[in-house]
Parts: sequence; C-alpha cells; structure tokens
Amino acid sequence: MRILILEDEEQALDRLRKIIGRVIPNHEIVGTSSRVESTIHWLETNPMPDLVFMDIQLADGNSFQLFHKVNITCPVIFTTAYEHYALQAFKVNSVDYLLKPIDEEDVQKAIDKLTLLQQSGGFTVDYARILQTIQQTPKNYKDRFVIKLGDTIKSIRVQDIAYFYTENKSNFLCTNDGRRFPIDFNLDQLDQMLNPKNFFRINRQFIIGHHAIEEMKAHTRSRVQVRLNPPTRLDTIVAIDRAHDFRDWLAE
Repeated sequence: MRILILEDEEQALDRLRKIIGRVIPNHEIVGTSSRVESTIHWLETNPMPDLVFMDIQLADGNSFQLFHKVNITCPVIFTTAYEHYALQAFKVNSVDYLLKPIDEEDVQKAIDKLTLLQQSGGFTVDYARILQTIQQTPKNYKDRFVIKLGDTIKSIRVQDIAYFYTENKSNFLCTNDGRRFPIDFNLDQLDQMLNPKNFFRINRQFIIGHHAIEEMKAHTRSRVQVRLNPPTRLDTIVAIDRAHDFRDWLAE
C-alpha cells in the first residue's frame, strides 16, 4: 500500500509513521507534506497514492483546499483535533477519521473500516459537503482548563492564561502571573480549542495570547521576535510561514 501523509507537526508525523509501520506491514510511505501548496505540487507530479492520512489543519491552511485544486481519487483518513460535534460530518459521509492524539488501535480500526468499504465495492465521499458542514457548525471555545496536580485539582480561566508551550515533549500553560502547569492537550488540540481572535500559534512550540505580548522586534527573513510577559527562555520567534497571518492577527 502506497501511503501519503499530510502532517505539519514533526512529533505527530513520527508517531504516525511508527504506528503505520506496525499496523500496515506491507506499506510504502511515498511522501509527506506539511503544507497545502507543496501537497498540490506533489499530487500533480506523482501517481495517486493508495491512501492519504490527512491532517485537517496544515501549516499554510485548511487541507480541504486540496479538493478544490486537485482531483483526489484515493481514500482519505483524516487526522484531526476537531471536537465531536464537527465530526458528525465525517460519519455522515462515510469518511473515517483519527482524533488526536492518535494511537495504534485508532489506526487499526480505520484500516479495517477502509478494507470493508473497499470490499463492499465503493468508496465515494462528498468532501465539499464535509467542509460546508464544518464551516456552518458553531464553534464552542474553551472557557477554562482543569489542571490535576497529584490530589489537587485547579480550574484556570482562559483569560488568566498568557500562553501555552511545549518543552521536552511535554505541554504546559503559563498564567498571567507566571505560574506554569502541565496540561494533557498538545498544541494541535489547543489550536482548535482556543478562540483564534485571542490566541495565535506563532511556531511549533508556542500559542500566545494578545495580552502576553510585551514587545516585538523585526527579525531575519521578515520574521518577528516576540518578547512575552511572563518571560520565557524558549524561542519565541514567529515562524516564517506564520508571519503574514501573525501580522493580520495583530490587526484584528
């Protein structure tokens, strides 16, 4: 089975590669891509794969843009951090999906379902309808996060959080007063939970709030260096592929 993987998080890509290796022994990963633009080029210049694992949110946009540009004729298994209410669109249209964080059992069930669909003689999906349904579904954003520290449980309001970050493969939030707590959600999941008017993913390591920006300076290659409050010793340079959207976000 020839497989194309679309994923913009390196850690998630590595995890999915390993799981596919265990679940689908006779496979070949023929390509990977983190961006809509590069995926379009790949699909236009390579034979259609047998299967695509497709993250809904790529580095430069929504992967559903692909279906407006390229005729994708192979089955697609979506990987997503969308909450359950939006996933009804996938069920209605007989598309399988993997809800992040992905585990081996999820992939095995998806492959088993795909096999049954193919054996039944058809795999027809209305991708446009899925996108329309998701776009029309009202989005409910998180108001607070529940943090467990041993036997202690804390409830932290989103407006009291300055930023979220990942370090040494663990995820944390930092409150406006500088307290830091581990959280169970990765940045991909948080990206879907937070109101995009208030929070922005500046790079692979940080999601920051408007109110956490202390100072900004021009950096190399049109990027922006952001100084946060509370301060952090980690890299807070806006990734080059997010710089344009970051400037738009600041102006909202």
